[in-house]
Amino acid sequence: MHATDPDASGDNDLLAGYRPVDGIYDELIGPDGTPHAHWRPFLDGLKAMPEGELDQHWETALRLIRQHGVTYNVYGDPNGEQRPWELDTLPLLIPAHEWEMLERGLKQRARLMNALLADLYGPQTLLKDGVLPPALVYANPNFQLPCHGIAPSAGTFLHIYAADIARSPDGRWWVFNDRTQAPSGAGYSLENRVITAQCLADPFRDGRVRRLAHFFQALRENLRALARNDDPRIILLTPGPLNEAYFEHAFLARYLGYPLVEGADLTVRDNRVYLKTVGGLRPVDVILRRVDTEWCDPLELRPDSALGIAGLVEAARAGNVAIANALGSGLVECTALMSFLPGICDHLLGEQLILPHVATWWCGQEDAKAYVLDNLDRLVIGPTFETPTLVSTAPGQVYGGDLDDEARRALITRIQERGYDYVGQEAVTLSTAPTWEDGHLTARPMALRMFATALGDDYVVMPGGLTRISSGHSTRAVSMQRGSGSKDTWVLSNTPVDSFSLLSQADGDVVLRRAGDDVPSRAADNLFWLGRYAERTENAMRLLRSLLTRLAEDPVQDGDGNVVMQKLLFMLARPGDIDGLMRKRGRPLSPNQLEQRIQAYLFDPEQPGGIPQLVRTVNGAAALCRDRLSLDAWRTLDQLHTQVRSQRPRIWLDIGDASAVLNDMLRTMSAFAGLGMENTTRTLGWRFMDMGRRLERAVATVGLLRGLLAVGDPERFGYLDRMLELADSFMTYRSSYVSMPRLVPVLDLLLIDESNPRSVAFQLGALEDHVDRLPPVGATLDRSPEQRQLLSCLAAVRLADVHALARADARGRRLELDMLMARITGSLAELSETIGRHYFSHADLGRHADSITLNRIFEP
Repeated sequence: MHATDPDASGDNDLLAGYRPVDGIYDELIGPDGTPHAHWRPFLDGLKAMPEGELDQHWETALRLIRQHGVTYNVYGDPNGEQRPWELDTLPLLIPAHEWEMLERGLKQRARLMNALLADLYGPQTLLKDGVLPPALVYANPNFQLPCHGIAPSAGTFLHIYAADIARSPDGRWWVFNDRTQAPSGAGYSLENRVITAQCLADPFRDGRVRRLAHFFQALRENLRALARNDDPRIILLTPGPLNEAYFEHAFLARYLGYPLVEGADLTVRDNRVYLKTVGGLRPVDVILRRVDTEWCDPLELRPDSALGIAGLVEAARAGNVAIANALGSGLVECTALMSFLPGICDHLLGEQLILPHVATWWCGQEDAKAYVLDNLDRLVIGPTFETPTLVSTAPGQVYGGDLDDEARRALITRIQERGYDYVGQEAVTLSTAPTWEDGHLTARPMALRMFATALGDDYVVMPGGLTRISSGHSTRAVSMQRGSGSKDTWVLSNTPVDSFSLLSQADGDVVLRRAGDDVPSRAADNLFWLGRYAERTENAMRLLRSLLTRLAEDPVQDGDGNVVMQKLLFMLARPGDIDGLMRKRGRPLSPNQLEQRIQAYLFDPEQPGGIPQLVRTVNGAAALCRDRLSLDAWRTLDQLHTQVRSQRPRIWLDIGDASAVLNDMLRTMSAFAGLGMENTTRTLGWRFMDMGRRLERAVATVGLLRGLLAVGDPERFGYLDRMLELADSFMTYRSSYVSMPRLVPVLDLLLIDESNPRSVAFQLGALEDHVDRLPPVGATLDRSPEQRQLLSCLAAVRLADVHALARADARGRRLELDMLMARITGSLAELSETIGRHYFSHADLGRHADSITLNRIFEP
């Protein structure tokens, strides 16, 4: 290694200690030990920053990543499925003259891959003329025979193409992976740009950095051109929230304005694809897929797939739906094809390859196999048909020089016996790029993924890409599954750049629309449960705050006070027949036991129905519909998650500290509820989320009334004050009554008063309004079952005699109140089931498996 000369570079302390690796191309420092010319203005901008500002930018990037919920799911990760996206705030800079060559090379390669797919799924002249061995096609698991002969719209198979490239030690760019199935990373590239441009606003503005929006505009124009009508329905098909790049799917769907759907949201009728919405079936014209081909159709492709749509291949064959990329496009990702690409390019395009690729030898040919065996120690050996993921090398790849004698002999034997299963490649030596670590610059190995999208007869290349950096110093490979990160990629321009953005476009002739009823049923289902879980969490917080207040007022909690505390605690666990639960338990809890229970509900992540579990449930439900949540709503939920995650189980309960924590959380929950009411368009999606919230609030209030008022003297035990506090109705009561809380007016306020937004009647009235505006399930003009349920329930509440409800028998039981509350509880449970059956019936019940325990605890 050699260190840069600060005096020669003129960059003072910024480059002090920066050490490029000898014999490796460095993106920042040239062979003479000074920065490359295109880096110098950027470095000057960094130098002008006050001391410590780069560290602040780093912290800002981490905060924005967390607030935006940028994650990458790692299969088999012992620390959990989701990892925060790792972003280094220093971008990779590519000068204009280099980019011109890369852009031409990527366009050519995209056209070549598209022509190759058209030939292999069409006339197969490459096989007939001996340019390509048939074994690399027919033995390839990504060759989908049912897709042979399907002519895609406009003859384009590849609508999005990606290539992984790296520099050789002499500075030339080489391709080491082609991605044609459903390339990931474009959304992450855009998110990296959003965050980096915000953190480094001045260098970005002054550096003439080319914008990414033109690429996504071209993608939208291309997809729109695939449809046969002027107002197409375009959807983004995702495998679901467990997929490694689900964040990107949701982010792109929101950015491009497409519904994010899963296979279960679609159906095929008469060779046409339809989207299941709460308003009925809606025809789909174009599918931007993020599901690998083999999983797309259980009828003709993989029969055990639960991710696809039965009949999709036949719909594509009939020309009734356009799919980007076309089914079967993963065929040309095969690494072994690289050794034949020069001949294929000459055969199909009559051109020489502009971008070279890593030297490759397929061991299915005797001369190639002999070369691999003779040079095993300096080659990377891998399976013929395995391809890498977004952030990892292909499974099964080994570096021959790293093998011990026994492993080496075993590999040689396998290659000799089954050479067609193996491919050898020259070991990729990655260049290094500067990263900001611990207050100084460090050289880390990097690779770049570039993207192109079809437009007309050519391709548009994203002026940037996803730069990946290794956390270690090895220059052989980059794998985020071993802890690597990413960078924004700045393509510099010699001329001023425009500020075009899809987020703000010029006015033009557009078709005016209002939000309709084409909300996918699964999205409505997820929004409904998000509303329920959010309200459930808020109710639990209010109950715990009330318990803490009571405990602060009377730490001893004996006698009547103990009864009140235990009833509230049981309300937290299971609203309903609280007295029956207490009788079953027998012996009352001691003050110490009460504190331990409260502390567990507050801080123990394993406590069923506790705040940590409830907040995880809310975040899980939000993640399932994140493409329909605003960024502010997501940030609010992230803040709540951060508040909970920062708490740790205490040895003893500090009432003041715990109350402050709960108040902060309640303010955050109130902010989320306010965003839902004031910042959400009144679509059916909003209605379902508000229905979930109203139904849950009604359940909680009914449980409160039944649990605390059905038996005993509530005025003696002080229940009425607690009920008004829990229902956030204390000031409302005081504005109407100057006396201390009395049973009849409290019961009227919380049950019957429709002007009180916390009353049961108000919730039922809001639910009735929502249900009346839902699309009818059938053609009948009769009231729907859910309308009948609500009308009956609301009539019972409106006609109730509050004085009769408050009247107790000789044993202190208010049987009429108990019966009414039991009836409402049953009606609400039936209403929830009816709504689910009519509007979410196709949804996978397992989606809410994490909340089964909570459902059993809280369901009416």
